[in-house]
Amino acid sequence: MCKLKGRRSFFMIKNPFSAIILKEENEDNKGSVEFQVVSFTNRIRRLTSHLELHKKDYLSQRGLRKILGKRQRLLAYLSKKNRVRYKELIGRLEIRETKNH
Repeated sequence: MCKLKGRRSFFMIKNPFSAIILKEENEDNKGSVEFQVVSFTNRIRRLTSHLELHKKDYLSQRGLRKILGKRQRLLAYLSKKNRVRYKELIGRLEIRETKNH
């Protein structure tokens, strides 16, 4: 399924994760930390599956590392500001809590 928003297209995979993204898009709060973490997680999962097929795509590997760092910084910020929202978000996205938190 492809959902077009302006000039940008989002490719969704049918799973509970995509429901979170659609819910976040409907809130029209694309600047929230939660929405940014969800969109970074979506991009990370797509890049990871791409890199399984294209092991020598070093530019994509670099992009993946940059996105991982951005998501990690946002999660650290959310953890400091609101621990409950942080725990709920990592639970819904099924991502691990970093050792620093």
